[in-house]
Amino acid sequence: MRKLQSQGVHHITLVGADRQTSIDFWEGVLGMPFVFEQPNLDNAGESHLYFDPGDGRLITIFTDESRSPDPARTPTDPGCVHHVALAISQATFAQAVERLDERGIKHSGVKDRGFMDSIYFKDPLGLMIELASYRFEPPAGHTHADVLLEAHRIRVARGDYNIATIHLADAIETLVTRSQPSLSDDRTPRRAYRE
Repeated sequence: MRKLQSQGVHHITLVGADRQTSIDFWEGVLGMPFVFEQPNLDNAGESHLYFDPGDGRLITIFTDESRSPDPARTPTDPGCVHHVALAISQATFAQAVERLDERGIKHSGVKDRGFMDSIYFKDPLGLMIELASYRFEPPAGHTHADVLLEAHRIRVARGDYNIATIHLADAIETLVTRSQPSLSDDRTPRRAYRE
């Protein structure tokens, strides 16, 4: 038996209301270019809108002009989507509260997640959206997941409750030491300033 090895998220499809609500939210609020549209090939009464969330992958929305937006929270029962998290830069994150407030969008305020900052709010159809911004950049040749895996190992070995910036910094140092050779025999921390 073999795995069906994934290589990333291809797209996420959500059920939307009318076409304009989807365009106004996904492009007009979140800045995702509206890149493609065709009929829903499994339901001729719906349209299928495609948005680029910023990494070339896609978020797609099934729309139907007979559906109206309902802002009530979407179900969070087992098997349901709890929320969709979107990556934003620290520069944009610093403006997120102000930009949500100027549109009158209720939100959670900034949440400290140890390795990232988050803000939560609902889309016009009640789906929880998270704006997430990492507090670190991975070293060259590594991904955010590489750093988090190493930070997790460090955190568990130290018996700490959750990942904090010290675990991230130590994980980045560990990954650099492992992946980038040096002519030095001893790569331990030292004092460079003499008194």
